[in-house]
Amino acid sequence: MARYTVNCSILFTELPLLERPAAARAAGFDAVEFWWPFPTATPEDAEVDRFVRAVEDAGVRLTGLNFAAGDMPAGDRGLVSLPGRETEFRASVDVAAGIGGRLGTGVFNALYGNRIAGTDPMEQDDVAAENLAYATGRVDGAVVLEPVSGVDRYPLRTAADAIAVADRVAARNLKLLADLYHLTVNGDDVAAAIERYADRIGHVQIADAPGRHEPGTGEIPFDQHLAALDRAGYTGWIGLEYQPSTTSDRAFDWLPSAQRGATTQENA
Repeated sequence: MARYTVNCSILFTELPLLERPAAARAAGFDAVEFWWPFPTATPEDAEVDRFVRAVEDAGVRLTGLNFAAGDMPAGDRGLVSLPGRETEFRASVDVAAGIGGRLGTGVFNALYGNRIAGTDPMEQDDVAAENLAYATGRVDGAVVLEPVSGVDRYPLRTAADAIAVADRVAARNLKLLADLYHLTVNGDDVAAAIERYADRIGHVQIADAPGRHEPGTGEIPFDQHLAALDRAGYTGWIGLEYQPSTTSDRAFDWLPSAQRGATTQENA
């Protein structure tokens, strides 16, 4: 049975960030995930404590957390491959590792970062390999690489792109984040990617396409893809990372209440 976790950085955005875990719980879920939840890569201890307390007080589990990714509204998509920002990225890894240790988080998303005009892509890939080696050695869980759509300068577009980076780093806990929305929009063969890389998928996220709204609003065959993941032995969480087509209180109408809570299985 699929286990769903609510991405509280894209859902319940009408609420202050620290109120969103409780809103997810009220909607029937007992697991949440977040993008980087702080304005800088080096939040004060008090900021971290407030975030941890909000998750704990809501009675939910933090299943996934992004490392710092730069200024996302301005177009940044990660720090992993950006020369000169290694200290910033690694500081966020240390913070995330601490949060993960306190909340039992098993997945950490390392957004790769955009290509920089005038910078040799090989130099960026060398920086990325070193940063990913640091991250995989620092956290207790999986570090995942996510192909992303909508940003021309972002180099990881397909599952194979992410796997090539993981092969270079060769860390056992460096895996693929299979976001079915991004892979579909980028034109990847999602069914083939699941079949080929199922044993290397560390996390799955879903949103329908076109539109990036809840399942059922677009054309992605989620039943088919999730069944294929199940047959392949994927036992991890399914992250709900979509923009509601209506309002937050109707954002989960597609998913029966009985299917919203986690099973007793532990994350792979």
